Amino acid sequence: MPGAGTKVAITTGSPPARLLDITRLMSRAGRGLTGIDRVERAWLAELLTGPVPLWLIGRTAFGYVLLDRAGGAQVLAAVDEGDWGRPDRLSRLARRATVGQRAAQSFVRARAAHRCLPQGLSRMLRALPEGTAYINVGHSNLTRRMLRAAKRRGPVTVMVHDTIPLDWPEMQREGTVAGFEGKLRRVSALADRVICSTGAVAADVSRHLVAMGRVPPITVAALGVTLAAPRPDELAGLPLDQPYFVALGTIEPRKNIGLLLDVWEGLGPNPPRLILCGARGWHNEEVFARLDAGVDGVTEVAGLSDGAVTALLAGARALLFPSLAEGYGLPPLEAAALGRPVLCNALAICRELLGTRAVYADGTDVYQWRKIISDWTGSAPPATRPPFDPPSWADHFKTVLGVT
Repeated sequence: MPGAGTKVAITTGSPPARLLDITRLMSRAGRGLTGIDRVERAWLAELLTGPVPLWLIGRTAFGYVLLDRAGGAQVLAAVDEGDWGRPDRLSRLARRATVGQRAAQSFVRARAAHRCLPQGLSRMLRALPEGTAYINVGHSNLTRRMLRAAKRRGPVTVMVHDTIPLDWPEMQREGTVAGFEGKLRRVSALADRVICSTGAVAADVSRHLVAMGRVPPITVAALGVTLAAPRPDELAGLPLDQPYFVALGTIEPRKNIGLLLDVWEGLGPNPPRLILCGARGWHNEEVFARLDAGVDGVTEVAGLSDGAVTALLAGARALLFPSLAEGYGLPPLEAAALGRPVLCNALAICRELLGTRAVYADGTDVYQWRKIISDWTGSAPPATRPPFDPPSWADHFKTVLGVT
């Protein structure tokens, strides 16, 4: 058996088995799925339908669990239904975990083909065929123990979604920068392949990995865009009887929502509506204070279902996306797929994915944004023509499964 430091050859054929890490999905139990969670869920759904034998691994508060394909199908159902059951007695001892996380850990333990304490991980993975390909797309469980143990069985593939914590450290939650840097260093040292969603992200990842000493081969594969069926019935109570614009995403510093508030405060009487759709995040107290005080024309809403968001975007004058940094930028792709205009900051990643299907404005130029929004309020901008054909999951997996 190859040792932890042994280089495992990467082949373009199918591996004898795949091992997908679902630690991120377990950690999100009881909460709505975010962008990275949705990627891990899409990989789970895809690999469950494929011919290659599939195993799943998840880290709990007390060790690791290994699930077979049947257990994976039950995990997918729990994710989609939002029902992980009730925590067992052991999970109740995990005091730092949320109720949802305890329930998820109980759920996977009850369905595990194998379980082990942390120190038994390498021994447990001997149950898998030699050459089993480990895949981590969730930025979770990227520990040296996990990567070394997986590498003893076969090649290690890690998806790196962005390097925002290192590029914009002042906008991150406490403790996340050092933690992310440690993960990326382990990827540099131990991964056999890295997957990135865009060329822009791949360039950022490569830049950091060069400084860390080693750049594994990088495969670029755009993430799929799946639109939920619209649920306009869930929008009752929102002020949508006049022209409105939508900004979608967690209200955190890099989303640059303060710029939109500056715009709206200068639009004069009877401004169009701005619907801020997303939960409040971190390090944004000034923006929260302005929202609490009230800005004429601005409505804040959180917790909408995917179908409600689709309906909201479909009726909007445009999606506004002044974000200062993005790993992918799903909202503009969704809006463009619905034929809606998009006004966004001139980020390289947006230009790569949307090209001429978006209008670009400097994310620091309040006057420019106000001028465009005023023009679009008085005369609705044309819908996207021809209809935008967004990246698909089929194309994503056609690319990545050939190298994992």
